[in-house]
Amino acid sequence: MSDSDEQDVIRASEIGESDAPPVEEKPYKIVFEANKCFGAGKCAEASRNWELDLETGIAKPNSYFITEEELDENVRAAELCPAKKDRGVIHVVDRRTDEEIAPDPHGDGTLSVDW
Repeated sequence: MSDSDEQDVIRASEIGESDAPPVEEKPYKIVFEANKCFGAGKCAEASRNWELDLETGIAKPNSYFITEEELDENVRAAELCPAKKDRGVIHVVDRRTDEEIAPDPHGDGTLSVDW
C-alpha cells in the first residue's frame, strides 16, 4: 500500500469513539452507513439490536457498541443486509484490533464503508 493509499483508508477507530464505553465492557462496535440504507428490514429480523423505523423507512441500531453475547446476531444482521449490491451497510468492528468482522467483503479486515 502506498502512502497516499494509507491516507485514504478510513479506520474504524476514528468513528464514534468519543462517547464509547470501555473496550473491556463492549469490545465491538457498529459502523452504520445510514445514508445507504433502503429499509429492507433484514437486520431487524436477525437482531434485537436493530429496528426498522416505519416512519422513515430506515433501520437503526439500539446500540452502536455491543458485547460478546450480542456479537453473533449483529454479525448476522450485517451479513443479511442487501444494500450496496449485497455488500451491506452495517459493519461490525472489533474495537481491540480495529478490524471489520462483518461483512468484510475485502476479506482483509479493512472497513468497507463508502464515504
